[in-house]
Amino acid sequence: MSRSLTRTMRQVTKQVTRSLESSAKSVTKAATKAVTRSTEKAIRETRKATVRSVKRTVRDTEKAVASAFTAQGAKRGAEQGAKAVRKPPGQFVTVDGLPVHVIVRGRGRPVVLVHGNGTMAEDFVICGLIGRLAARYRVIAIDRPGFGYTGRPRHRLWTAQAQAVLLHRVLEQLGVERPLIVGHSWGTIVALALAADGRRPLRGLVLLSGSYFPGHRTDAALIAPLAVPGLGDAMRAMVPAKVSASLTGQSFRQVFWPQPVPARFTARFPIEIAAAATQLRAVSEDAASMNSAVTGLQRRYAGLTLPVSILAGDADAIVKASEHSVRLHTTIPGSTLRLLPGLGHMIHYGARLKVERAIDDLMKLR
Repeated sequence: MSRSLTRTMRQVTKQVTRSLESSAKSVTKAATKAVTRSTEKAIRETRKATVRSVKRTVRDTEKAVASAFTAQGAKRGAEQGAKAVRKPPGQFVTVDGLPVHVIVRGRGRPVVLVHGNGTMAEDFVICGLIGRLAARYRVIAIDRPGFGYTGRPRHRLWTAQAQAVLLHRVLEQLGVERPLIVGHSWGTIVALALAADGRRPLRGLVLLSGSYFPGHRTDAALIAPLAVPGLGDAMRAMVPAKVSASLTGQSFRQVFWPQPVPARFTARFPIEIAAAATQLRAVSEDAASMNSAVTGLQRRYAGLTLPVSILAGDADAIVKASEHSVRLHTTIPGSTLRLLPGLGHMIHYGARLKVERAIDDLMKLR
């Protein structure tokens, strides 16, 4: 092959190579532009879709919240209707503008009954304790804030100490002097707070199925979120009244276990009031504040000098007697302890006569 032909072929090869490279660059550039345009378009569309989705979510959330609070308003109306239909069994004592419902029966030395979390003063009527005690004492049972027929204003924290002060003010208006305080479950914390406060002379304390030291309570942990302002209101409002009543009924089965729920309790306890949003708020707030309440009180137990009688069921599924009642007995000098075999949390039903005997025993001392 001649040199001139070789040079010609080399030149042609270079030209073809340059042409191919140029074409490749053009194709790559065009493809890149196309991809970029496509990507930018996809990004713009994604942004628009995201904005639309967020706006939709906001609208749906606003509707849900509005619906929840509308439902809550309807529930409140239903609750007020239920309370209006049921005539309160007691009377009202107004303290700082708050009408407090109390049941007062009998004559004689005063015995004050303070109910637990989730119940109300009528619980002591249904179990028969008020009727029997009223034959020989003046008996006063109070609906704590948010329970039964007593309201629970939102502008203040209803700690155990605040409830003890309210109880003191109610008893002051009723002219009660040196009462014996009987507390059940959460009511024992109010009773102990009143005794530790020292502003009112007391004849003694009878403490039933109480939780006296900080610790984990599964039931309290489950309902504590309902105490969160705003969120709790919305959560309670979203639960239909019938479902709320059903859940409340199931919780009472656990509270009475291992005994069955008494027929008289099922027939007479106002479940529609206990399951109302207002009372559920009180239940959740008291449950959430229980540990802090007893944490502050436990340092003062050893300094109590009044007579204290402690009763508990050894099969209590809510509060372990060994961790609370037995420990409290070893902490309060001179206290007495009665552990009731095979009984659960509601010992004023399963062992009412023993509760009466504990009250009578302390009444004889002073």
